[in-house]
Amino acid sequence: MSGFSGHLSLRAELRPDGRTAVGAQAFRAPYHVSKPYWDAETRTLLVQVVNPTAGILSGDRLESSVEVGAGAALLLTTPSASRVFKMREGEALSTQRFNVEAGGWLEVMPEPLVPHRGSVFHQRTSLIVAEGGSAFYADLLMPGRVAHGEAWEWNRLVLELDVRHGGERLLHERFDQNGEGLRALAALAGAGEGACFGNAVVLGAGMDAAGAPSWRDALHSLHTDGVWIGASQLRLGGGWSIKFVAPDGIRLKQKLGAIRRILAGLCPHLTCDARKL
Repeated sequence: MSGFSGHLSLRAELRPDGRTAVGAQAFRAPYHVSKPYWDAETRTLLVQVVNPTAGILSGDRLESSVEVGAGAALLLTTPSASRVFKMREGEALSTQRFNVEAGGWLEVMPEPLVPHRGSVFHQRTSLIVAEGGSAFYADLLMPGRVAHGEAWEWNRLVLELDVRHGGERLLHERFDQNGEGLRALAALAGAGEGACFGNAVVLGAGMDAAGAPSWRDALHSLHTDGVWIGASQLRLGGGWSIKFVAPDGIRLKQKLGAIRRILAGLCPHLTCDARKL
């Protein structure tokens, strides 16, 4: 079984002039890092990670490590969906680690993951934020190529997420399903064959329960137009987990945009527009 053994290493640091810049980077196919863009209005460095290949194939082993130094602010995104293609045997594995130092900000907002028929994909994610650091992490999942009759036809999908803040583990979750498992969940939500799922975590100052009612009310107002959404406070009051289900990819991304706007009052870097690249 052949495949790529891709690696990405990236560190964002605060410069003496107050700007965030890439302090170090290294990557190997299928990773490629585009030219960073400094958004002076939101004081956020915007970086796109590009996969120049067709997508993720059997045998691929992808490893990424992203660090944000003290006082730096980084938005990490992708320009297109990550497609996991059919596998006659084997699987693809992605391991990603995000580390934010005190006073740093990291937003991870990739385009959706799209598993095709017969694919097997395992993703392990660690989000480690120091005391005084903040982060917003989002994962979006689409059911497959609906127009080709491939919705929910993947063989296995494993998504693991471990979240730590100030040295304490706040969340550890593991999603391990074949397509039929999510098809049943989509039916329960009444979202239909094209249902798409979103998972977000927000950590940082102002995220305790005392400041929650106003933005939670605004968040729950998004629970309309066939969209289901809910927020749960993480242990120790260090952040929130937000889950949402939408009938299609367009509304999924619209609701993610609405969530970012709602939370921007507490996390101003969320006003950074990933489309500026």
